[in-house]
Amino acid sequence: MNTILLKNYQETEGQPMGEGGNHFTVKPVIPRDEATKCRVNFVEVEPGNFAYGYHYHEMSEEVFYIISGTGIVKTLNGELTVKAGDAITFPTGKEGSHVIRNGSETEKLIYIDFGTVHPAEIVHLPNIGKVMVVGPYSNGMYDEK
Repeated sequence: MNTILLKNYQETEGQPMGEGGNHFTVKPVIPRDEATKCRVNFVEVEPGNFAYGYHYHEMSEEVFYIISGTGIVKTLNGELTVKAGDAITFPTGKEGSHVIRNGSETEKLIYIDFGTVHPAEIVHLPNIGKVMVVGPYSNGMYDEK
């Protein structure tokens, strides 16, 4: 990041994400291609949906701050309920495995996703047996063996 940024959640344009009937929206505050130390996104998850899928990072730590709504976070140790005003942290490695889903049938879940940035990152998606590799020169999804 080379400049001071001021972004408002309601005024930031969203990027629809998801597949297989699951949808969520990411509104970049500090987009990955501009981040040097950390990236930040507003994330919206409609009722009945989840964001990103169950995963863990080898390099990046993450922090979610819940703006509104109720989330259910699946971890290695079971599920945790988070609500507006809560912050939850995820360390690197399997111990930080997580996915957040909207725990409400009517209210949108909105949170801020803070993450550290590294030149290359490996993300494990154990539920689908894949590994995602993200780097400055290439990105890809591979079978985990």
